Formats: sequence, C-alpha cells, structure tokens
Amino acid sequence: MEFTLGADEVVRRIKKLQSSGGATSKKQVKQSDPELMRNALFYFPSWEHALRNADQL
Repeated sequence: MEFTLGADEVVRRIKKLQSSGGATSKKQVKQSDPELMRNALFYFPSWEHALRNADQL
C-alpha cells in the first residue's frame, strides 16, 4: 500500500475539512476521502487521534 500524504498534509486536510464544515466522522471520511483516511491511520493510532492532533495545531 502506498502512502501518498505526509503527516503534515494529513493534518492540513483535516483542518480544511473542519473549517469548511465538512463531515469528519470516520465513516463519512472513509467514503468521501479514502486516501485521507488511509494516510491518517498510517501516521496516527486512530482517526480520533488525527482529529485531536489537527485541533491542537
């Protein structure tokens, strides 16, 4: 499996999704942006950790 995004890019895309009012539930992101989900789970232990990390930066 190829990981196309770096950790910083994952966080940036999560922040963009949050700021645009997009759905951030794991199920919805898995359907709408599977690349983001795959990469987030590579760099973070869970989707919730990735969301928390995006909120802190």
